[in-house]
Amino acid sequence: MVLERVATPRVKIGIFGIGLHAYWNQFPGLKERLEGYQRDVEQRLRTLGADIISAGLVDTAPAARDAGVQFTREDVDLVVCYVGTYATSSQVVPAVHGVNRPVLVLNLQPTPALDYERTDTGEWLANCCVCCVPELAGAFTRCGIPFNVVSGLLREEDGPAGAQAWRDIGDWVAAASAARALRGGRLGFLGHTYPGMLDLYADFTLITGQTGLHVEILEIDDLQTRVDAATAEEVRRHLDVVRGSFEISEDSPSDPLARAPHPHDLEWAARVSAGLDALRGDFALDALAYYYRGLGGNAAERISAGLIVGNTLLTARGVPCAGEGDAKTAIAMLIMDRLGAGGSFTEFAAMDFVDDFLLMGHDGPFHLAIAEGPPILRGLELFHGKRGGGVSVEARVRTGPVTILTVTQTVDGRLKLLTAEGESLPGPTLRVGNTTSRIAFPLPPAEFINRWCSHGPTHHCALGVGHHAARIAKVARLLGLEVVHAG
Repeated sequence: MVLERVATPRVKIGIFGIGLHAYWNQFPGLKERLEGYQRDVEQRLRTLGADIISAGLVDTAPAARDAGVQFTREDVDLVVCYVGTYATSSQVVPAVHGVNRPVLVLNLQPTPALDYERTDTGEWLANCCVCCVPELAGAFTRCGIPFNVVSGLLREEDGPAGAQAWRDIGDWVAAASAARALRGGRLGFLGHTYPGMLDLYADFTLITGQTGLHVEILEIDDLQTRVDAATAEEVRRHLDVVRGSFEISEDSPSDPLARAPHPHDLEWAARVSAGLDALRGDFALDALAYYYRGLGGNAAERISAGLIVGNTLLTARGVPCAGEGDAKTAIAMLIMDRLGAGGSFTEFAAMDFVDDFLLMGHDGPFHLAIAEGPPILRGLELFHGKRGGGVSVEARVRTGPVTILTVTQTVDGRLKLLTAEGESLPGPTLRVGNTTSRIAFPLPPAEFINRWCSHGPTHHCALGVGHHAARIAKVARLLGLEVVHAG
């Protein structure tokens, strides 16, 4: 069995170019030139990972209405309006008004500057894309159509304005992919939230209403049945993946609770992993939030204590899993994963006032794709604050730039994204069977925590590699959610 990512659908972008129909007879060849530019834009979007639904060059209001019908039928995730030359807003608004998707207006000029002494009217019109962009912005605003504008050069190789424009466009494509993962996704909620964690409690109707994410409520019995049904061959294959993905530890030199895993605990973790994989497939899950206590060593307690390894493997395959029944952080992890950042289940663990960093981690799950060195499996005599014992994941996020993202909820019931960018630092961490990393933010630890808490966060977050606050802001824009960058 190979640890490979679960297949996910590509983002669908509906694109139409615009121009004024009256120009075509007046300036022969202008339309064909602009259509060529649009084909170049469409191909560049494909290389960024999008499937393209093209309505061609739209130059009348009826054609715009037809484009809107096409985009609605194809259920696109984002509408791109490529501005080739001037067009009236009346022949643009119908293409997007009924689609109910955000619009990205591309104001990309073919040349860095006009040759003012030699440029005729036809050549100017091939470069006057900026002329109608304020008109479109005014019309979209008055019609209540969400939009953003990217301005620059048509080709990224023509100068910094082109390179920056295409970086922005790439960010929008990535953000649309993350937004699609929510809008068309399925979040499994297995068991219940850790009792008493009031910040984690979530309204599933609210989640669906604001993100489009379906929440599938699962019983521990749904998993128990699949764990029991796992064949010896399936368990062996999962055990092979476990042994190939982790370093098996010796006893911890610093914590008597953390020891070398017992072989029967490893085999049990592999069996639970096989059951989780079947659960994921049977319910077509894109993410999972889970927690269950069990009692007195019963079957439910044993399964709950055996979840971390299997859910770490699922997270690495692109099905992020959040412990303690934290549905909102499962959403944050899904966003981070689809942005290519990884996204591990994390919380603040300690403040270091000597070297000015925050220790961050959890008892799992971890995203293996962002590990610094081989992740370790340790046996734990007990899971602190929880029932049972078994095998846990000890790992750290690789050094370099990182982003944290939490999804929280405001007093009036709106979901809110909260981000911060920092650095993962080298240096010793705990050897207690948990994931721990040394994360430094631009502010000193105490000042950063004060600012972070002022925004009412969920106490868990998704920790990912790279700086992604700008992309996360675009995801929020696409979903219509508030976003705050705290550092």
